[in-house]
Amino acid sequence: MRIGLQVPSFTWPDGSDGIGPKLAEIGRTADEAGFASLWVMDHFFQIEYVGPAEDPMLEGYSALSYLAGVTERVKLGTLVTGVVYRYPGILLKTATTLDVLSGGRAYLGIGAGWFEREARGLGVPFPPVKERFERLEETLQIAHQMWSDEVASYHGAHYRLEETLNSPQALARPRPPIMVGGMGEKKTLRLVARYADACNLFAYGGAETIRHKLDILRGHCEDVGRDYAEIERTALGTVNLAPDGMMAEGVIEQCREMNDAGVQHLIFNMPNVHEIKPLETFGEEIIPAVADL
Repeated sequence: MRIGLQVPSFTWPDGSDGIGPKLAEIGRTADEAGFASLWVMDHFFQIEYVGPAEDPMLEGYSALSYLAGVTERVKLGTLVTGVVYRYPGILLKTATTLDVLSGGRAYLGIGAGWFEREARGLGVPFPPVKERFERLEETLQIAHQMWSDEVASYHGAHYRLEETLNSPQALARPRPPIMVGGMGEKKTLRLVARYADACNLFAYGGAETIRHKLDILRGHCEDVGRDYAEIERTALGTVNLAPDGMMAEGVIEQCREMNDAGVQHLIFNMPNVHEIKPLETFGEEIIPAVADL
């Protein structure tokens, strides 16, 4: 099993002046500890599940570019980009730039988006959910076209690109992996089966929920003639690794349960990540213990 790290909060003791140095320390430590991936949310206001909207929040791709410069091995991505936040061609150009400058380490994490407050607050159109999913499918089609040898027009119901020129091309082959995030059985997981290289589910519901969602995904793959084994199965959870919280043995057991349910890549966020010691514990005790699952 591969282990990833998500950094969803930048509310750290040294305030705004300390965000850059601390994020660099987190990135370098995660890279050296053997984390397979490093993620930030693609939000502009903090989300209520983490903290007040007024809490510090960095723009995702700028933060990833910064992390690319202080790391060497770990893969980088947003978990996940809201499709309405950027024009698809510009989003693909941004993700390609991250891939090139990181030496081929980018993911494209994407979903339909849900946080209406930040969109309205910053003047981003926020259409109804049906249209957001239509835009998501068109963006996935554009991603496949822009990360190919074909330079052509694309005419969809919502997006029209006259020339999908993308130079330089991404370094990752055959393209940076496309991850679609979300648990929706009828739309999201169908889009995973048709277009994505990875799914991202929520581990919070437990192993049985994950197992059920992956069974649904397997059925969608059969419907579209896709090999289910081609899709990387990832999940997101939270762990408070501390003397008064969960210990390493508990995290290892959680990894085993998620692996038994079908997860190959388990991504954790940690409320105390800024203390650095939890990352070191992962590198010393947890990542080696679950590597062969």
